[in-house]
Amino acid sequence: MKLRAMAAAAVAVLVLGGCAQGLGGGTYSRTEARRAMTVQFGTIESVRGVLLEGTKTPIGSVAGAAVGGIAGSTIGGGRGQAVATVIGAVAGGLAGSAVEEGATRTQGVEVTVRLDNGQYLAVVQADEGEGFRAGDRVRVLRDGGTTRVSR
Repeated sequence: MKLRAMAAAAVAVLVLGGCAQGLGGGTYSRTEARRAMTVQFGTIESVRGVLLEGTKTPIGSVAGAAVGGIAGSTIGGGRGQAVATVIGAVAGGLAGSAVEEGATRTQGVEVTVRLDNGQYLAVVQADEGEGFRAGDRVRVLRDGGTTRVSR
């Protein structure tokens, strides 16, 4: 039974990668569909690789705490077992949080664009293989707080 619980918690942590929301220029959330966006055109001045931190949801901590608590509960007996369970749960929660953040970390790009009106704009987004280079003509799309660069 304990082995099943540990396996289920481990699977939950691995599934977290699917919870990460797309942050690239070609990825739209469902709520962005059928919304008007402001479009500007410009030329890329520079492109720099960046690292986008991973997600930090309670799921990683809870799954890790479950696995750690179960593992700790197998140690000793009586008070020692209770202490080991608590320590295992705390350590597992910390480890689960770190695993989630690391598993959902992605490569990104910082694209600096000189708009046709002379204004400069830097946009950070996930690297979806667009291969942006200095001198490329691009579109800058804006919708409230969301800005993206695309071809």
